[in-house]
Amino acid sequence: MAEIGFGIHSGAAPLAVRMRPRRLEEVAGQRHLLAPGSPLVALAGDASGRSNAVSVILWGPPGTGKTTLAHALARSSGRNFVELSAVTAGVRDVRQVMEQARANRDLYGVATVLFLDEIHRFTKAQQDALLPGVENGWIILVAATTENPSFSVISPLLSRSLLLTLELLSDEDVAGLVDRAVVDERGLRGCVSLEPEARATIVRLASGDARRALTALEAAAFAAGEGGTITAELVARTVDRALLRYDRDGDEHYDVISAFIKSVRGSDVDASLHYLARMIEAGEDPRFIARRIIVLASEDIGMADPAALGVAVAAADAVQFIGMPEGRIPLAQAVVHLACAPKSNAAYLGIDRALADVRAGKIGRVPTHLRDSHYPGATRLGHGVGYRYPHDDQIGVVQQEYLPEPLRGVRYYEPTEHGNEREVAPRLAKLRRIVRGERGRLGARGEPGEPG
Repeated sequence: MAEIGFGIHSGAAPLAVRMRPRRLEEVAGQRHLLAPGSPLVALAGDASGRSNAVSVILWGPPGTGKTTLAHALARSSGRNFVELSAVTAGVRDVRQVMEQARANRDLYGVATVLFLDEIHRFTKAQQDALLPGVENGWIILVAATTENPSFSVISPLLSRSLLLTLELLSDEDVAGLVDRAVVDERGLRGCVSLEPEARATIVRLASGDARRALTALEAAAFAAGEGGTITAELVARTVDRALLRYDRDGDEHYDVISAFIKSVRGSDVDASLHYLARMIEAGEDPRFIARRIIVLASEDIGMADPAALGVAVAAADAVQFIGMPEGRIPLAQAVVHLACAPKSNAAYLGIDRALADVRAGKIGRVPTHLRDSHYPGATRLGHGVGYRYPHDDQIGVVQQEYLPEPLRGVRYYEPTEHGNEREVAPRLAKLRRIVRGERGRLGARGEPGEPG
């Protein structure tokens, strides 16, 4: 096959690397960070490399241009540029950069820009090693991360840097990149043609990720061959499926599980299945999904549908027993059941109210008649004396004080009118009237009757 600049047989860099902008003006999207006078523009425009500039942390999803911005800065600024990856670099590498940067500043008056990719992978000790250089101005740090810096970057470093948030590229931005890559001398050099429908398919599959778009374009171009035409069918066949933007250790993990929980709670079965599918397709641990479903069954459904917890536990057991991909089926069944079930958080609220009282010191001593009377001398202390055994009563419910004195009359569980709790509420009201001292009688089928 003739070499057509795809970089497949020629050993060239991937298309996404070859098309990386050389100047800030070529960067797609991120207009909010590249306005005149912005920190990035000021840093790039300082051809002398002498003026001070603030360190920056670039935070955004993959493919939004963090590395691209750093390299554009390197080409635009007169400063010395050093690049490290947190995946491979250690404290020793950082200290060597610091020493060299300090020497360059003191001896030659040249400032150093240190680009650190994936800073969230650095440990606290490794990030601490950056502080002297940033604090004393030996380096200007440009760090990139896909994870929330509030959780992944140490506070001292965060407070000494300017946090800049990158946004997903718009479809128009991605389409412009694709068009440029088809004709650019660094790209495909016009050796293939791209049908409009294929272009739209690549943009849709990219989901705002420039790197993904260019990778899909390069694969489809290689399949089409020199002089060929890239069609939508060829793109679909080459890419196979839409790769999900989902980092199991990053923000997207928490965003998707949050949306999943809220969709089940909100009784939207279709949205619930959508987010379940996203987690499954992204390779999320099915045991994690099953655990969240079990919590949902008690927290958001509870006594409105007591069977929901059993369904959730059964689904978790099934996934453990049969594994994936078949495990998706019982997971889906449980999700459908929970999403369609009546909702109540009354049991969840009840235990939290009780815990709040206990933590506030509202406990009191266990009533004497409820204390253990099985050890020697307990009866002499009055333990168990006066206890009424409910099974000895005709209706199985007796008037008796169970709560400690400071909490008498308190109500933690308040059933709703949803699902099964509609039946629980009147029964509970009758039980409370009997137990708390009002006269009651047995109703039909063993139900406590109205107070007599």
